[in-house]
Amino acid sequence: MTDDPQAYINDIAEKRGYVLDYHKVMAKNDFPVLQAANHVVSAAYLDERLLDRKTKELIFIVSLTVMRASKGHIQSHIRVALDLGLSAQEILEAIEIALPEAGIVAFQAGVEAWREVVGAEGVEPQVSVHEGGSGV
Repeated sequence: MTDDPQAYINDIAEKRGYVLDYHKVMAKNDFPVLQAANHVVSAAYLDERLLDRKTKELIFIVSLTVMRASKGHIQSHIRVALDLGLSAQEILEAIEIALPEAGIVAFQAGVEAWREVVGAEGVEPQVSVHEGGSGV
């Protein structure tokens, strides 16, 4: 890594496959804290250890879903998982783990994030029904 904020952001983008808004803001406004936070993320997530990157992406997607992270944050990890070769179905199966652990609201948010990224469609009822949006 470098001590130049722009080069650092570029490096984050290359290694992670995404950059979050807070990365950009911290690079400009408190670069040392961004560097410190990134060291923790690198050790736990990016560095090769016993778990491979695909497994770590699935864990990230589930944990972000359970924590009710922003849709964009969940979607950034879904896109990286797809780039790594995970199937849309594998990612959905991981998100489904959130249902018993975090409940229907967190699960639905994860499914909605996934649906938008992969372009999944549903089965429409053939009877008169009120629209329920993305709720139960």
